[in-house]
Amino acid sequence: MESWLKVSCVLCIFGFLREFHPSDPYHAEILMGEWYQVTQDEVNRFVYPVGTYAYLALLIFVFLMTDFLRYKPVIIANILTGIFHWGTLIWTSTLPGLQTVEVFYGFYHAGEVAYYSYIYAQVDKQYYPRVTSHTRAALLVGKLVAGLLAQLVIGLDWMNYKQLLYITVSSQVMALLWAFSLPKVDKSVYFHNRTETIKDVITPDTGGLEKGPEHVKAEVTDAKVTPIPSKGVHALQLLWSHFHSAYTNSLVVQWSLWYAMSLAGFLQVTTYMQVVWKSFENEPTIVWNGAVDAALTLLSAVFALLAGYFHAGRLSSSTSMLSMALLSILEGGCVLLACWTSNIYLSYLGYVLCGALFAFTITVASSELASSLLEDSFALVFGFNTFVALILQVIMTFVVVSENANLNLDVFQQFTVYAFYFIVIGVLYFVAFLLKYVLSCFRKSKLIIKDVN
Repeated sequence: MESWLKVSCVLCIFGFLREFHPSDPYHAEILMGEWYQVTQDEVNRFVYPVGTYAYLALLIFVFLMTDFLRYKPVIIANILTGIFHWGTLIWTSTLPGLQTVEVFYGFYHAGEVAYYSYIYAQVDKQYYPRVTSHTRAALLVGKLVAGLLAQLVIGLDWMNYKQLLYITVSSQVMALLWAFSLPKVDKSVYFHNRTETIKDVITPDTGGLEKGPEHVKAEVTDAKVTPIPSKGVHALQLLWSHFHSAYTNSLVVQWSLWYAMSLAGFLQVTTYMQVVWKSFENEPTIVWNGAVDAALTLLSAVFALLAGYFHAGRLSSSTSMLSMALLSILEGGCVLLACWTSNIYLSYLGYVLCGALFAFTITVASSELASSLLEDSFALVFGFNTFVALILQVIMTFVVVSENANLNLDVFQQFTVYAFYFIVIGVLYFVAFLLKYVLSCFRKSKLIIKDVN
């Protein structure tokens, strides 16, 4: 087996174990159950927002530490945080305890960057497309199997909701043990991207080449030596170079804005969707959250593959923008279906369709971004776009959800806001497409008139 494939397989097993959280589809059911001293409104307004704030606060720090520590230590620390998060949920029962747990959940999410970027430091660039598909597929399979298992044990009444936490903690412990088998990384994009050797020095008296500083004579004080920046300074210079190169490109800005706005809306929907289902008056005897999560994962994978197929040389940039606009409006419609209906099964359907459409559109946006970027700046740009998305999500959380919000909306009204958020994004990009099309036609007509004259 080739070395790149071995590394990919080891990381895929880790990714499967890391994403295996049977308790996630029933997170709201657990927190609002008999085991915790909190109300539904407290979970909605005081618990979940803490995770969003922590994710935003830690993302940039974790990104830089991942590169500085060369991935593996951050991966291990991230899994330890996951064990602490789900382990603490087993024994805590108070509101302050749950809020503390959410801080660690924010770090757990922020640490995903270590998993996604680790593989690119271990294999040659020619294998990037393959290892990307492998590692993302491992996460999807882990989430799919976790959802199916959760639905099975809940549907057959083999466990209660809280007991699912024990399975999740066990998978995190196994992921921790497996993480120690991950090969060590010798380089990274920013802090460890140069071969750290002592540079040659040219001496002016002989014109010869002598190795190392111990051979430099005192009399060559007039020699021209280019100072070598420290590792930290060099990393910051490279970061700024990649950032400036990317965000002075109008196409990168256009797709980065869409990526951030769409991701912010979807994160908000996925965070609070279970609270909506818990609020239905006709909640079914068997809660189908596990099956819904599995269906969402499977359909998202299919739509992501379809997006890659249709986008590969088949859609122009302007056509991609039009499709994003229309699909974003459809996403808003799906969210409206999920929150306006009185039938919980239609709400399930709206959520699954929204997730599938998001998977399609975010794949197209990522492809458009990647085609306009230097390879080494992928992690920086997608990380910064995620940071912007989290800022937008925090704003939505503060304005719509948190205890400081003056709107005083119930959970169904909150989701109505999120639905129109998607619709407004779609309308804005549709208008941008029309303006771009009109300007293009205007330029062409000017050229034709010029040729005629």
